Amino acid sequence: MAGKAGRSADDAARMPLMEHIRELRSRLIRSALAIVVAGIVGFVFYRHIVSVLETPICNIKSIHGVGQPTKDCRNGVLVLVGPSAGITLAFKIAMFSGIVLAAPVWMYQLWAFLAPGLYKKEKKYSLTFIGAAIPLFAAGAALCYVFFPTILRVLMGFVPSGVAAQLPLDQTLVFFLRMMVVFGASFVLPLILVLFNFIGILSGDRMRRHWRVVVLAIFVFSAIAVPTGDPIGMSVLAIPICLLYFGAIGIALANDKRRAARQAADPIHQLSPDEASSLDLTPAPIERADSLEDIS
Repeated sequence: MAGKAGRSADDAARMPLMEHIRELRSRLIRSALAIVVAGIVGFVFYRHIVSVLETPICNIKSIHGVGQPTKDCRNGVLVLVGPSAGITLAFKIAMFSGIVLAAPVWMYQLWAFLAPGLYKKEKKYSLTFIGAAIPLFAAGAALCYVFFPTILRVLMGFVPSGVAAQLPLDQTLVFFLRMMVVFGASFVLPLILVLFNFIGILSGDRMRRHWRVVVLAIFVFSAIAVPTGDPIGMSVLAIPICLLYFGAIGIALANDKRRAARQAADPIHQLSPDEASSLDLTPAPIERADSLEDIS
């Protein structure tokens, strides 16, 4: 009997952990299904996606390849090597498309898994973060799409004269997509700092005092992320991130000022559920009875 009781206690103690594991498995399955469905869509339309991605590369007039110039790619710089290169490219495009198109779904599933451990205020901030992260990521990817020909032109400038360039289409487009992911993720970083400020982890004054170090780190990161290493390509990524960082400082300082005003007006307002409010130990005045009838 004692053994059975011990096993029951252990099962009860493990139950919350098992529930979390089952919930995590459920949300991972939903995210994977969303990525698969979006990947199927990307596989169906992969020719259109490839056409959109190769347009800025094929429009570079200063470079020419060994491939046959076509109506869609006049410089003939993009080629495919091997009989299975086409289907491999289709699966790679489908994989990237699935991850990008299903981003709202898997980001929501991640938030929903973490939400039970957050306070009501933090849940509101997390939803706002997800809503703002998607357009910022798209803006960074769009910036990379616009300036990628310049980056590629600089890279191709190192090809010796008299040598024809050959760019495998699958490797070039995967490189292009990775650059777009780097640009998009970089645009989301200042938003994470704003989220930390709203939750109360990072103050706006601390962000303002360390802006020089952050700007230097941004330019170092941009120099590493942009493969050309030239000042133009580095600045294309670093300057927008710096502007977003200073915008994040302004939002954080305004939020700190608002929070300080609310704390001054209502000190109990900012207490978390785990903090106890201060007790008012001032004795209340005793009202004087005007007659014996009031006493009775």
